Amino acid sequence: METLRFKLDDTEAVVRLEISPELDAFRGRLRAFIAEHAPGVKPKAGVRAPEPEQIPAIRAWTAALFEAGYLGAGWPVEYGGRPELAGLERAFIVAEEIARARTWDPIGAGPLASNAIIEFGTDEQKQYYLPRIRSAQDIWCQLFSEPGAGSDLASLSTRARREGDEFVIDGQKVWTTNGQHADMGYLLARTDPDASKHRGITAFALDMRTPGVDIRPLREITGTCDFNEVFLDSVRIPADRVIGQVNDGWRVANSSLGHERSGVAARGADLYRQLDDLLALADGLTVAGRPALEDGGVRQRIGRLAVDIHVADLMSKAAQSRMIHGTEQVADTPLVKISFSEANLSAAELGVSLQGVDGIAVEGDPGAYADGWWQDAFLYARAYTIAGGANEVLRNVVAERALGLPREPR
Repeated sequence: METLRFKLDDTEAVVRLEISPELDAFRGRLRAFIAEHAPGVKPKAGVRAPEPEQIPAIRAWTAALFEAGYLGAGWPVEYGGRPELAGLERAFIVAEEIARARTWDPIGAGPLASNAIIEFGTDEQKQYYLPRIRSAQDIWCQLFSEPGAGSDLASLSTRARREGDEFVIDGQKVWTTNGQHADMGYLLARTDPDASKHRGITAFALDMRTPGVDIRPLREITGTCDFNEVFLDSVRIPADRVIGQVNDGWRVANSSLGHERSGVAARGADLYRQLDDLLALADGLTVAGRPALEDGGVRQRIGRLAVDIHVADLMSKAAQSRMIHGTEQVADTPLVKISFSEANLSAAELGVSLQGVDGIAVEGDPGAYADGWWQDAFLYARAYTIAGGANEVLRNVVAERALGLPREPR
């Protein structure tokens, strides 16, 4: 058990981080399940799109997690929910153990779409979509961000106009993770251009095979295509694919995002894994004829990073505790994301730096350490400081909404 104490306005708060025997047993069963069923170790760091040949195994893995109750436990019982396995504590453990095993999370936006459908969908939508998400027959992607609407999502300009029993969609989405593998898209589009920007937005379930949907993978600095642009040219969506009410999509989207909290638990496991890898790297490399780990300067750099990682993990655990007890604070998620992304970037930078001149060797180059894993991680790590809200924007959120500081001039 760990106890975290901090002060706010001269009031001491105590967070006790402890796991019950029941949850310990749950973790043990989960680890055994992952060892038996997981589709292998992810070859690259970060939230990456798999290769097409890996998709069948990931679909089977996702379906197995649902069937065992490790995913979807909080769903309504009639759609496969398992109340005895529900709860944020268990969801956090599942996310943490998947990260610790270095295996694949279920890919796509299925969790977000299912949250929206369960809360706002019609009975027909629930009966059709939820079983297909559980079986991984449908992989979903998230069609929210646009070239001019990233951190300020409410500025989206993709239009949807009503024509009889259909909506006609025109616009462009970007940063669509796994769009090239998706069967369905959770789409936001503007249905009332005269309304204020947070109003007049509608949520849709889009079949990605619909004529007029053009998916174009974006090749990144890592050399891989994890994101996509999606162009929508006179795409027709039946009106019964609206999730919730027309012009109420902002509320639908925010509610579904608010339900998806388990990712915060994977942060600490990811960072401690990086730390283990750094120690192994430093032990295997030499400085002046000795293992790098015996060099005082190297040990100091790793030690400073270990402190940052431990603090980031404690911040994550404190945020999880408040989420579980319904006392979540505005600053929790932004601060966890900032501390994780910057510690992760520092770890990747240190991993490349320790290799000296060989740090420029990338995947496929002769002599590349771990076939360029650290170089790929370094190139990808900067993305974590931008994705999910740029750290600069999140610092403003903390300053303005949590600390009550004056708003930044617009």
